[in-house]
Amino acid sequence: MSDLERQLTGTPPKPSFPEGAVDTQMHLYLPGYPALPGGPGLPPGSLPGPAEYRQLMQWLGIDRVIITQGNAHQRDNANTLACVAEMGEAARAVVIIDAGTTEKDMEQLAAAGAVGARIMDLPGGAVNLSELEAVDERAHAADWMVAVQFDGNTLLDHLPRLETIRSRWVFDHHGKFFRGIKTDGPEMAALLKLIDRGNLWFKFAGVYESSRESWPYEDVAAFSRVIAAHAPERIIWGTNWPHNSIRETAAYPDDARLAELVLGWLPDEAARQRALVDNPEVLFKLPPFVAA
Repeated sequence: MSDLERQLTGTPPKPSFPEGAVDTQMHLYLPGYPALPGGPGLPPGSLPGPAEYRQLMQWLGIDRVIITQGNAHQRDNANTLACVAEMGEAARAVVIIDAGTTEKDMEQLAAAGAVGARIMDLPGGAVNLSELEAVDERAHAADWMVAVQFDGNTLLDHLPRLETIRSRWVFDHHGKFFRGIKTDGPEMAALLKLIDRGNLWFKFAGVYESSRESWPYEDVAAFSRVIAAHAPERIIWGTNWPHNSIRETAAYPDDARLAELVLGWLPDEAARQRALVDNPEVLFKLPPFVAA
């Protein structure tokens, strides 16, 4: 068992989050849902569940959350939906669907809080780009969004298919440009053109997973600033908690400082309000926030 310790409290982010802030990228786990073959296994250390995440919400000032199906559970959504039930009205889910998912299945998933589907075309992902069209068809019919993650440096290869997506969708994790991207390069031009089609959002989350530099991740910051300035109405943000790729306490991020850094790449306070509240409400079809 890893001795990884996760920081769950500290000095809140400055400026403070606006009322109704949404964490659009994180994972939760409950006991009794073992990892399945094909995935990366459960996260290290003690199981990061709803009780721990509520502490993080209080620390950062998060009011709402999108729980993303973790790769450990592959195509079995039971853990994610159980976590949504545990979190209550504050939570919705992005789950796994595929060509075998029926209309009745979609209705049951929606009733349990699902509002989107996940595609991850990287090692350990449960559903990859080979099933894009099938996932998009079902998501579009249900008025869901689709979260798409792949090596962004292959964007031009996938462009013809990405242009056919009819659902609202998000390019995950700062695009995962593992080999870097030039702000005046062809990938950037293609990405901005995709965004301008009107159904694509760009997610600020997990910067450390693809940056080739250490803090403050200036390689990812450079192109993220360009995208945010070009289309502030298309940026969403997530903690990427519990930072499953981090394996030791010494490397574990301070979530408040990480949020301050990444949200600081937005052009102004209006863009910050959009990224934390307005944009996720549109993408995930969330009801307007009402304080408890």
